[in-house]
Order: sequence, then structure tokens, then C-alpha cells
Amino acid sequence: MAIKVGMVSLGCSKNLVDSERMLYKLKQNGYELVTEPGLADIAVVNTCGFIKAAKEEAIETILELAALKADGTLKKIVITGCLTERYREEAAELFPEADAVIGIGNNKDIVDILNEVMNGERVVKFGSKLDAEMTGDRIISTLPFFTYLKIAEGCSNRCTYCAIPMIRGKYRSVPMEDVLAEAKKLAENGITELVVIAQDTSRYGEDLYGESRLPQLLKELCKIDGLKWIRTLYCYPERITDELLETIASEEKLVKYLEIPIQHCDGDILSAMNRWGDEEKLEALFARIRSKIPGVVLRTTLITGFPGETEEQFNALAEFVDRVGFDRLGCFPYSPEEGTKAASFENQIDEEVAAHRADIIMEQQLERSYDNNKKLMDSELEAVVEGYDRFGECFFGRTAFDAPDIDGKVFFSSEKPLAIGNYVKIKITDTLDYDLIGEVIE
Repeated sequence: MAIKVGMVSLGCSKNLVDSERMLYKLKQNGYELVTEPGLADIAVVNTCGFIKAAKEEAIETILELAALKADGTLKKIVITGCLTERYREEAAELFPEADAVIGIGNNKDIVDILNEVMNGERVVKFGSKLDAEMTGDRIISTLPFFTYLKIAEGCSNRCTYCAIPMIRGKYRSVPMEDVLAEAKKLAENGITELVVIAQDTSRYGEDLYGESRLPQLLKELCKIDGLKWIRTLYCYPERITDELLETIASEEKLVKYLEIPIQHCDGDILSAMNRWGDEEKLEALFARIRSKIPGVVLRTTLITGFPGETEEQFNALAEFVDRVGFDRLGCFPYSPEEGTKAASFENQIDEEVAAHRADIIMEQQLERSYDNNKKLMDSELEAVVEGYDRFGECFFGRTAFDAPDIDGKVFFSSEKPLAIGNYVKIKITDTLDYDLIGEVIE
């Protein structure tokens, strides 16, 4: 009888790709995959350790699984991912209930590790983070029509608030031929929407080819039969070239959507973050993007409460956000992360103040989103079907202007049955704060 394994993948989409590669290896080697840890013999937790909230979620998840193990529901627990890579032996001591605590460089050996665990051994291994697997077959765990395409590992940007370079190592691009081979295989297996990801997609290829090759990569992806929407996330503002913008504008399969994390607009704050720009440069950048890609949807992320942020600097940020008018936005309060430069900075901002400032930005964005949605009344948009809401008795999905998991939905009625992954034309008949309501017209 096959041993049952349940995977809990926490954190970002980049982590999810790692989980999917481990799942493939386990299935190929005779383990039975189940969707709920409570149904498993072994639970594998792929943790996030990026910020305080993510660490708390990981710890809570591990403790919940430990309770299942204590009552005999689970036999074994394996922990990997950013939390264990960051804290290593400390994590192994903190979670004595775990039968294996491993680093990201050991994920490629997940089958051997589970075999050892089932033989009664406790495994604590931390190989080189540079050994983290960057290619390989996966079991797609998202909806069957879309997935993430990870084109690089690690980060070399060294933002003063961020622990990712310590956790994941320096930036390493996946060779273009390997990326394209994976994308072709995904398309052959029914994927129609690709979401291109890395810690910094705009840096893709610099380490291999001496220059960014993101525009060339995107053009090659567009040649793959079967793909319909290709979306690019995490482009850094200083690396937005005219070539990249012209590529997005000219290629039909490239969604007219850019996520550009700026974190702030104040020059002094950005300099302390080791980030590029100031109000003038950033405003000029977004004006240039909109002139090159008419109708583009712009998404950004911001941090409030960074050490030393004054009331005046925060107010300037709020005014900047209102002036630029981002279509999509996420704002997070700063949390000091041990080992980062910013954690040792003077003038740390009170957590409640940082959180209150983030709330103000998000309330401001809620109003903008509602106003933007109102402008779409009676318009016709293409959407992809993601499922059926039995309570609302309607289908739901996304337009091309909404990224999976982070943006809004469109809820719509249809006289005909629809399958997940169908692309349909919707007439917008009503709006919510972040979501749209409509009906299928084609």
C-alpha cells in the first residue's frame, strides 16, 4: 500500500513551483499524493520566511500538523523552504516534532529524505542554497489552464529591508532554452496562461548573457502554440527599458499589465532602502509606460513605516499614489527582519503607526478601484472561467487585467454551461469595490 503524502505550500508563487517539483518526484517514486495533510501519512511543509506574518503562518501550520501527529492522524512531518533555510539548526531545535528539517538545496533529494524518515531516522540537512533546483518536471497544482513559469532563482538587489538574498542566494537565471522547453511542455498539456515570475524578472539573463534578455524571452514565448495570455510580474523600475515596453505593446499574447514594485516615492527613503528613484523619476517612468502601452494596467507594491519615515514623507507617498493612479496596488507595513541592514537603522517606526499608514493607502486604493470599475460599466471584456459559485449561482473568473490570486474577479451569468479554462466575452453590468459583475454575450 502506497504511503500517502500531503504538501502544504506557503508563501509566494515561486515557492509553489518548488513544491510542484517535489510533488512530481514523489509521485514518480511511488508515493500517493493527497490534497489534505489530515489524510496523509507524511506532511511536507514548504515554508515562507520572508516577513513576520509569513513566519507566524508557517509556525502556526507546523504546530497544527504536530497536533495531528500527536493524535496519530499523521505519522511524519517534513519541513523545508525559506523558514528552515533562514534559521537552519535553530529551526530543527524549535520543531522537535519534525522528522526532517531541510534547506532549499535539499529539495531535489526529497524522495531519499522521505525514505529515510519512514525508516525511523530524523533528518537535518542544509546543503548549499545554490543547489536549489531551477528546472524539472512539475505536477501543476493551480487551475488546469494556468501556471507560473519561474525564470530565475535568488536575488542580487540587496534591498536593505529584505532577507531574500540571505535565504535564496544570488540571482541565477534559468537558461533560455530550458525556460522555453518547459513552457512548450506546459502548453502541450493544456496551459493557456503563463505567469512569468522571478524575484526580479527584469534582471533575467544578466548573469548568463551580460544583459537583460527578458524582451527576447517574451518574444520567444509568444511563438509557442496554445498560449493565449502571458503575464510578467515583478519588474523593477530601473530596468524598464523601451525595448521591454515595445515588446509588450506589440506582442498580442503579452497581457498589457505590468507589476512594478516601487516601495516608496521619497528619494531619501528609497536611498535608505537601496532602491532606485524619487518622485520625479518614478512619475516620468509611469508616464512613459502609459505612452508606450496605451491602456496598460499598472500594479505596484509599497511599504509604509520604513525607519525614519516622517509624516510628511508618508503624506507625499499618499499624494503620489493618488496622482499616478495605479490600477492595482498592495501596501504593507514595514517589519524589521533580523540580519537585514534596515533592522539596525535608528528611528524605527511603531508597528501600529506603520500599519495605520498602510491602511490609509489601501482605503485610498479601494476608492480608486471602485471608480475605475464604474468606468467599465457596459463595456465588453474577455474573461477566463475559473469556476462556478453555487451560493451566488454564477460563474466567476478573471479578465486579462487581473493576475491570479492577487487581483479582482468577474462574476457572470451564462445561458450555456461553461468549463474551467474557457475564454468568454462578458458585458459588464455592475461593479463592486474590486470585482466586476456581468453576463456572457459570446
